[in-house]
Amino acid sequence: MMKPSFINRDFKVPMRTTQVQAKKLQLPAFLFGTLILLATVFYFKNATSTASIDNYKTTASSHVIAIELPKKPSNTFSTPTLEKVSNNTVIQPPVINNVIKDKRSWKEYTIKSGDNLAKIFNQLKYSPTTLHNIIQLGDKTKALKNIKPGQTLRFAQNSKGECTALEYDIDRIKTLKIHHENAEFTASIAEKPVVITHQTTSADINNSLFYDAKQAGLSDKTIMELANIFGWDIDFAQGLRQGDSFTLLYESKFIDGKRIENGHILAAEFINRGDAFKAVRFTDDNGNAEYFSPSGKSMRKTFLRNPIHFARVSSHFNLRRKHPVLNRIRAHKGVDYAASSGTPIKSTGDGKIIFRGVKGGYGRVVIVQHGQKYSSLYAHMSKYGRYKKGDRIKQGQVVGYVGKSGLATGPHLHYELRVNGVHRNPLTAKFPAAKPINKNLLAKFKQQTSPLLAQLELAKQTQLALN
Repeated sequence: MMKPSFINRDFKVPMRTTQVQAKKLQLPAFLFGTLILLATVFYFKNATSTASIDNYKTTASSHVIAIELPKKPSNTFSTPTLEKVSNNTVIQPPVINNVIKDKRSWKEYTIKSGDNLAKIFNQLKYSPTTLHNIIQLGDKTKALKNIKPGQTLRFAQNSKGECTALEYDIDRIKTLKIHHENAEFTASIAEKPVVITHQTTSADINNSLFYDAKQAGLSDKTIMELANIFGWDIDFAQGLRQGDSFTLLYESKFIDGKRIENGHILAAEFINRGDAFKAVRFTDDNGNAEYFSPSGKSMRKTFLRNPIHFARVSSHFNLRRKHPVLNRIRAHKGVDYAASSGTPIKSTGDGKIIFRGVKGGYGRVVIVQHGQKYSSLYAHMSKYGRYKKGDRIKQGQVVGYVGKSGLATGPHLHYELRVNGVHRNPLTAKFPAAKPINKNLLAKFKQQTSPLLAQLELAKQTQLALN
């Protein structure tokens, strides 16, 4: 009988070859699986990190503003350029010359009585330094010293309330413009384009020159110019008669299709007591304009016929007149013109003032010496003009103003004319004419004035046909 064996039964049975080989392959398979697992873990971990970084970049980019830096160093600061980020649009401020433009607001100020520029600047709380800088700009700003009530000033100011611009309409054509540029003020005068046309007017005198000319549509300025042209030959205060007439050719100025004013008289004819007087405007090479007869004789005389336009003669030249105050016969060696106090009195000729002061019954007096031969006297004035004793004065300039100083019953001008020391009647005295057109300019004179005289004649014939 055999003894029991202590060897495991399993080991007693011989092992198959396939089983042994399978056990031999288990260890390599385990190692390979581990490697695959590690690779898979590493891959997902890496993918998760990349996704997180991308997500972080995307999130961060929505808060980033790209700033374009200058490529080269420069002393001039460049404003950063703001670009569009994500879906939000950034509006860029207006930039001019690399400087952000400050917004300006405009306001108008209507000038009141008693206003001046300093008072206006103080009222608008603008800096006195700004006013000083504007006034120092030169001749162009002199117009600001002549501002009048009712006119307007236009101001521009920045966000700080500082004045940066000023505009003032000098007249209907010229505008003064002051602007602050490059840390300083500059001034310029802008002019609107003006279209000039020729216009004609004719009228008969039935009442007075001023009244009938106004009825014909003429402005005060044009009427005064007409009186000045023929003032040496026609006494408009006493010499006009019913039936006298005039025809004018003058400039008419337009802006944007609207008539703004009349310009100069180019040619004119005045018929007074059956005598015809013609005048035409001629401008020489130096720009000097004067009125001549069609033959080239100057319309200007050495003396004006009257020192006051359109004034009524209240007392004529009379050596046997009874004095209204003294009540006795006393020669009236001049002409009295009735006019309201303050009416300007013009010198009747070029000369020099040799006396200005009070002279007995004459009251306030000015005496003008005209060369060696002539002198004129102006009496009973309320006040003097700006010319003093020893000053030179030109024809038409103001010597004083009508009043009633001295022995006078009311405001009027007493005017005397002396020739070689002898009193002459100013209303009938003959005065020499000024120099005629230069012979060297006669051909140019004819060429320039012939078309004007032709237009004047056509207007006259048309008016006659209508009547």
